[in-house]
Amino acid sequence: MTTDDGTGLPASIEAAWGLRERPAKGPRPGLSLRGIVDAAVSVAAAEGLAAVSMGRVAKELGASTMSLYRYVAAKDELYLLMFDTAIGAPPPPPPPGTGWREALAGWARAQREAFQHHLWALHVPISGPPATPNSVAWWDRGLAALAGTGLDEGSKTSVVLLVSSFVRSEAGLRADLDAAMRATGEAPGDLMGRYARTLRRLADPERFPALAKTLDAGVIDRVDGPDDEFRFGLERLLDGIEVLVARTAR
Repeated sequence: MTTDDGTGLPASIEAAWGLRERPAKGPRPGLSLRGIVDAAVSVAAAEGLAAVSMGRVAKELGASTMSLYRYVAAKDELYLLMFDTAIGAPPPPPPPGTGWREALAGWARAQREAFQHHLWALHVPISGPPATPNSVAWWDRGLAALAGTGLDEGSKTSVVLLVSSFVRSEAGLRADLDAAMRATGEAPGDLMGRYARTLRRLADPERFPALAKTLDAGVIDRVDGPDDEFRFGLERLLDGIEVLVARTAR
């Protein structure tokens, strides 16, 4: 359901922007969009995103399922509002004079931290560009980090999307690996050591010469810190963006 006043947004998203008041009549007294979203976030935090349904949230609130639809027309809308609540507002701008590279790196680290506190949010489907208050604020802050680079606005947007996609992908991969290790009960060193031994049995050096070289170097056996791959990947992304910035300045 979209509105007819030019935003094109569902009524619940408009309400999150403060553009709409609560329904004029009919809803259960005390029920609110904020309360509905908070209850849904609590369910997701305890049991995962798959446990969230309009019926389950209504039960948490002691309300009827139909009463929720006066505030949120569909579960997809609820997901967007839950995501917006989970990521929260971006951190304050860095001090004046902070370089674009440091500012963008800080933005990326803050976004990763938000995901790490709400891993279920990584499973919220991406249904379109940012439209909720906090997600738009994060976008704005990422663009602001690139002020003074000389990049045009289209390139700035592409850079923000690239870095944000990396953050989301890395956070999801790390969460999946951590969950797998918890399920096996193995320490990271034991898990990687077992994996390396398995590969040495399977990967014939003549068929997989590059992998054999990596195994011989002990790379697979080595356990990196939880942030090492993130730092490496982010630095390489920033290196590439720096080349783009330098090229633009010519």
